[in-house]
Amino acid sequence: MRIANSEFTERPWRIHEFADDFEVEDVWSLPTPGGPDDLARFARGFTAPDTDEISNKATKALFAIRWKLGRLFGWDTEDKGVEKRVATLRDRLPDDLQEGRRGPDFVGVSFHSVYLTDTEWVSELANKTVHALMHIGWVANGDGTYNGQMTALVKPNGTLGKVYMTCIKPIRRSIVYPQLTKSIGRNWPQYT
Repeated sequence: MRIANSEFTERPWRIHEFADDFEVEDVWSLPTPGGPDDLARFARGFTAPDTDEISNKATKALFAIRWKLGRLFGWDTEDKGVEKRVATLRDRLPDDLQEGRRGPDFVGVSFHSVYLTDTEWVSELANKTVHALMHIGWVANGDGTYNGQMTALVKPNGTLGKVYMTCIKPIRRSIVYPQLTKSIGRNWPQYT
């Protein structure tokens, strides 16, 4: 379920210390009821190869179209990525996060883990259109349980990036993120 941006902006996340030049695009509550030590489990399961055989076909088709357009227009070439077009967010981390856990990288997706704590996991992606961060916060519910909260933060690359982000917003909000959260909910019990 999509929630107010303030659910991210008003929490004392460490990411606020060094990523204030990124815009908050969306914040979503994830169906991941768990305990205080389950964020690393979530990160491992979420980055594993897609094992959800009932994932939404429309979402998979949209991603396939996006990757084809990226190849056609050269949006996703290696020279447009992290440490090529943009510096990695890891370069901005304070010493304690630099020395801490990095977290798992995704399999088959260009997101790379930046850092993982007990309450935050951040991954990044860059291409010709955007430098994007995915922040997963592990939020206490006040009753001893926790759940994930996913925030998309972006820094569009010029006019192309701004136009691209505007064009995909309705698709992201109506198809991609709702289907992603449903898939997470179905698969969460099996994450190891």
